[in-house]
Amino acid sequence: MSRLGPLRAAARRWIGRVDAGVWYSPHYRLPLASAEAVGIDSRRADLAAEYLLEAGILPRHALRAPERIGYDALGRVHTRELLERLQEPAALAEVFAVDPSEVVPEELWVTLRLACGATLAAARHALRRASPALNLLGGFHHATPTLGGGFCPVNDVAVAIAALRSEGFAGDVAVLDLDAHPPDGIAACFANDRSVRIASISAVDWGPLPGVDETVLPPGAGDGEYLSALRRLLARFTPAALNFVIAGGDVLAGDRHGGLALSLAGVARRDQDVAAVLHRHPSVWLPGGGYGQDAWRALAGTATVLLLGEGREVPASYDALERRFRAIALGLDRSRLEGEPEDERLLLADLGRADLAAPRFLGYYTAEGLEYACERYGLFAHLRRLGYDSFRVATDREPRGHRLRVFGVAARVEHLLVECVLDRRRLDADEYLYVHWLTLRNPRARFRTERPRLPGQEVPGLGLAREAGELLARAADRLGLAGVLLRPAWYHTALQAHHMGMRFLDPARQGRFEAMIRDLSRLPLREVTLAAAEGRVRMNGAPYRWEAEVMARGVAPAPAAAAAIAAERARVGFEVV
Repeated sequence: MSRLGPLRAAARRWIGRVDAGVWYSPHYRLPLASAEAVGIDSRRADLAAEYLLEAGILPRHALRAPERIGYDALGRVHTRELLERLQEPAALAEVFAVDPSEVVPEELWVTLRLACGATLAAARHALRRASPALNLLGGFHHATPTLGGGFCPVNDVAVAIAALRSEGFAGDVAVLDLDAHPPDGIAACFANDRSVRIASISAVDWGPLPGVDETVLPPGAGDGEYLSALRRLLARFTPAALNFVIAGGDVLAGDRHGGLALSLAGVARRDQDVAAVLHRHPSVWLPGGGYGQDAWRALAGTATVLLLGEGREVPASYDALERRFRAIALGLDRSRLEGEPEDERLLLADLGRADLAAPRFLGYYTAEGLEYACERYGLFAHLRRLGYDSFRVATDREPRGHRLRVFGVAARVEHLLVECVLDRRRLDADEYLYVHWLTLRNPRARFRTERPRLPGQEVPGLGLAREAGELLARAADRLGLAGVLLRPAWYHTALQAHHMGMRFLDPARQGRFEAMIRDLSRLPLREVTLAAAEGRVRMNGAPYRWEAEVMARGVAPAPAAAAAIAAERARVGFEVV
């Protein structure tokens, strides 16, 4: 530990003076609607980049756009058979644990080639400047020359090293794999290459990996045990001419695939210790895995260490997606949201032809205005990558309120993609936007055994629940409403609302809900939803049936609410029988 202290201080002084490049593309978001369902937060790079820029940690000139790597470079590592097989939806679907029906190979390959191109560019940058470089997507350490797996179709680290070798780089290489899973793919790629040294700390024992200095920690190991193991590893580690660090975010506590229990502060300390040892040595940092809500915070923390030389946690209250949508909302042209000017509507009324005026969704938006907003918020861009185009927005009234539908075309067939029914509802002294119905539909996709139909679903979703929540919040703001209300009929819809920033109005009900998340999050979502609906959930040993009560966003909690929530959360425990 004493050896690392001065190195950390030196690293802080040095890193702040260098051009630590960061590579990122909006196309880093995987075009897979069910990515979130299998545990992948496709927004991780987006949210980290936005936070770093807004906080002033990352100068805009240091954010670099990657270029797609060529198939010739991929072919230096991977067999032709693998690359050809991965052009098929079924092969890519197997790697990402999704159904082939939702895979658009050409779009997914854009993401993969950009990520591999960025890892290579970051390596060139690190060698040229003897500095750290960070790619916000990469570390695909499970892919072997002949096989993809574990969300890793190709191996960007091996591809970058092979490309550098072809350009004349002859130095030794070290790979520090600090993802929660072992680097089996990297080990396979360099099984007979003594110029590449590999070291790993993970929580999974997949048997010995020849040539890997491997440390396997017990499940649930936290900051203390992990950092002690890291210090031992770094004490026997010698930096190479080029170093790769896979700074996995799946080491965080609660990660559904990780098995470790580090805090964000522990992850920052991990990164600081490694950065200190690699001081003045070229290093390429990659995010590896990360499957929890805070994975993007861990990635932003890694960047902060590299750019500032110190650990700095993202404030717990910081919501990158909310801030992005608020910024977009401020930039929207109000006249385009409302359609024709007010004086034109008044003129039509004076002429007795008010019927010619286009109906307003919620008394404000035209269908054209909503289409404009969807484009500006990036929803249509995401839907295009899922295989849809030629979007059309329709609005009307139905008995419960104002109805909005979004249609898109795939394979020359128009499909309903989004439908919601909204209205205004008073709560105490304030008026809110009330969600009667909201469905996000991906008709191109099919359910599968690993992702079965949930109650209330006709087709799989679009992976846009969090974006939908932000759109509802922005609509409430624009209409001068106090917030958004929803009464979820199922556990899974409440969980989606929870991720949208909503909570139950009743503090005790919120406490029970948080206890359910705490106790049942390791079970498949469908199982918990059905068990709650069927009375197979036990609360403190007694049968518990789902309580469909109102959730809200924007309601100021009562002063005693936090204490009441915490008390109820501590009082109850849940299990499925």
